[in-house]
Amino acid sequence: MVSRFRRIRHKIMRTKVRAPLIWLRHRGLDESDVFLASYPRSGNTWTRFLLTEVLAKESASFDNINFVIPEMGIQAKATLQLPNGGRLIKTHEPYRKEYKRAVYLIRDFRDVVLSQYARERELGLYQTDFDEYVAAYLEGRLSGFGAWQEHLPTWLDSPLAQNGNLLIIKFEEMRKNPEPAIASIVDFLGVAVNLDRIREAIANNSVERMQAKEKASKTLVKSKGEEGRFVRKGAVAGWREKFSEVQLRLVDQQAGAVLQRMGYPLAFPPEVSVGEFATA
Repeated sequence: MVSRFRRIRHKIMRTKVRAPLIWLRHRGLDESDVFLASYPRSGNTWTRFLLTEVLAKESASFDNINFVIPEMGIQAKATLQLPNGGRLIKTHEPYRKEYKRAVYLIRDFRDVVLSQYARERELGLYQTDFDEYVAAYLEGRLSGFGAWQEHLPTWLDSPLAQNGNLLIIKFEEMRKNPEPAIASIVDFLGVAVNLDRIREAIANNSVERMQAKEKASKTLVKSKGEEGRFVRKGAVAGWREKFSEVQLRLVDQQAGAVLQRMGYPLAFPPEVSVGEFATA
């Protein structure tokens, strides 16, 4: 379970106090820095582990990852330098003008919210039922980063998307075939692609090996149950087995336009009946 300090910090980052804290975290950035951006629970950690082993040529763990590809706010610790002289920095923030070049990871909202709910409920951060959680998450009241369907367009319609400085990677495609996805990121970063090294990194960071690294970590807050662990199954379309009809219709209504924009299916398209979805 999380400490009292972490609980307080968790609440603070969802209040008006957040804005000046985020401003402070973004101090010290350089125009040559590149950002590994995503909405939370979209595959950012797995991608950082893979890139650490490919770019820094060292084994990635939860205890060293923030020294190689740091989270926003501790970028001064970064040991990895890109060919352009910049650092590779993780961020979950919506697009900001300080970001000049970025890789943006996208995952189906329904799998994102399932993963976040399991993690936060297991850690005791929320005790609401899933109905309440989904509704609040769609309204952007829980993540601290705004609503998923509002977060994505800030990046998709950003100046970076217009000038070729944004690379979009879908989590589902990377899970299915990680080698070309990681190769495209490495190439985007201006590094020569070494497929042997990429394959080795993928093998070293399977779900099973990532879970073993989670268990061995001395710094990560750990869950007692399987559902709430940090490294879960990385499921694709796992939402089909978990969401109720009411929840799915709410998601379609509030996030459907962005889901469709990114090629994700609606649960109940206008031409498909509830019965047809249930037997699909």
